Amino acid sequence: MSRTTPRAVCLTGPTACGKTDLALALAESIPLEIVSVDSAMVYRGMDIGTAKPSREVRARVPHHLIDIVDPADAYSAGRFLRDALAAIADITSRGRAPLLVGGTLLYLRALRRGLAPLPGPDPEVRRLLDEEGESYGWPALHARLARVDPEAAARIAPNDRQRIQRALEVYTLSGRPLSELQRQAAAPPLDLRLIAVVPSDRAALAARIERRFDAMVEAGLVDEVKRLKSRPDLHPGLPSMRSVGYRQVWAHLEGRYDWSTAREKAIAATRQLAKRQMTWLRSEPGVEAYEAFSPGLESTLLERVGSELEG
Repeated sequence: MSRTTPRAVCLTGPTACGKTDLALALAESIPLEIVSVDSAMVYRGMDIGTAKPSREVRARVPHHLIDIVDPADAYSAGRFLRDALAAIADITSRGRAPLLVGGTLLYLRALRRGLAPLPGPDPEVRRLLDEEGESYGWPALHARLARVDPEAAARIAPNDRQRIQRALEVYTLSGRPLSELQRQAAAPPLDLRLIAVVPSDRAALAARIERRFDAMVEAGLVDEVKRLKSRPDLHPGLPSMRSVGYRQVWAHLEGRYDWSTAREKAIAATRQLAKRQMTWLRSEPGVEAYEAFSPGLESTLLERVGSELEG
């Protein structure tokens, strides 16, 4: 990397591991601005279920890439990468330090490796794949993906509807496997340090995920989803409404699940997300990992992140 290449630190880790609180604590000592790396926080009106920082917090510490898209619209990894690089350039031009915070894996991959020249979304192909997924189940479509793109299938869970659909959509439109196209990506011009907080006690994280979901419900998550569901332009097939927690509450409001089942499914989906995030972080080269919730973590990160951002 050249001297003119922007430098940034990304504080990441599995969902519910305390990234936001740690970032805000760092902001008390370092003149930084936060760039969100979260695929749900980009959407306006989705506040409680995304654990979005409050407006008061955002007034105190500047945040970027939050509340920038209507839930009826799609937001791609390509747009995220452009927006994130623009935010980093803007922050550094004003003599501030950019701290990226979040755990959306597709966005993290884009920041580290860039993006391949992939075909854009095709509503008709997606509709057909959705119909097949509903008829035969997403594991059956995952098996199809394994035949045409075994490399992609190996890193996608059999029930990960969104990623299975996208991989099959790319193959349908281009005739080439997603994994093959992704190898053509070029890393963006960014000197990025990935610092992760990862808990070794998975049971403790699972309990924390359960408590956090119940706290979201107490704070009004169901009413938030009701408001979204009342909009005629929103439906459960949109990327925004497929976010963990939102899709399970939406299904409950449609009468597909009783509340106990919806709650159980939302918590289970969040745990699965955390597991995928931890697996990727542990296998990704160059990630600096720290034990989440450990004594003295805040001061350790203050020294480590400070040395990177102010060095």
